[in-house]
Amino acid sequence: MVNKKKISFDITVYDSFNELKIDDQKLMSAAVSARQRAYAPYSSFNVGASVLLENGEVIEGNNQENASYPSGLCAERVAVFYAGAKYPGMKIKAIAITAASLNHEVSEPAAPCGNCRQAISEYEFRQGEPIKILLMGETGSVIECNSLADLLPLGFNSSFLN
Repeated sequence: MVNKKKISFDITVYDSFNELKIDDQKLMSAAVSARQRAYAPYSSFNVGASVLLENGEVIEGNNQENASYPSGLCAERVAVFYAGAKYPGMKIKAIAITAASLNHEVSEPAAPCGNCRQAISEYEFRQGEPIKILLMGETGSVIECNSLADLLPLGFNSSFLN
C-alpha cells in the first residue's frame, strides 16, 4: 500500500528588519555585526550568525573561507559550535542569520546550507526544544521559522544510531 503524505510548515515573513520584535532586532543586529567581520576573500559572500542562549548570552559567528574551500566553515556552524564549546548543555533559543555580497545586493533571506541545517538540527534534537530561526539578506524581508526541523524535514539524528 502506498500512502502520500504532505509535509508543510508555517513561516512568518516581516517586510523589513524594523518590523521585528526588539529582542529579535538585537539578535539580528549582532548577526549583521558578525557578517561585517566575515573572512570571505574568495566568494565575496559574507554571512553572519548570532545565537541566543537560554542564559541570555549572544554568541556571534561568521563565515571563514580558505583557499582550500572544504577547509572553510560557515557562520552558522562557527556560532553554534562556539556556543556548544563555551556553554556545554546550554539550550539555544534562537539563531539569526544574515548574508551580503560584495558583488550584488542580497535582498532575499539566505537559508543555511545542508551542513549547517544538520549541525543545528543536532542541537535542536539534543535539547528537545525547537530553535527559532531568523533569516535576512542585507535588505528586504526577514523570515522567521519556528524550528530548524521546518528547514530540514525528515532529518537524521542520533535516534537512528541506537
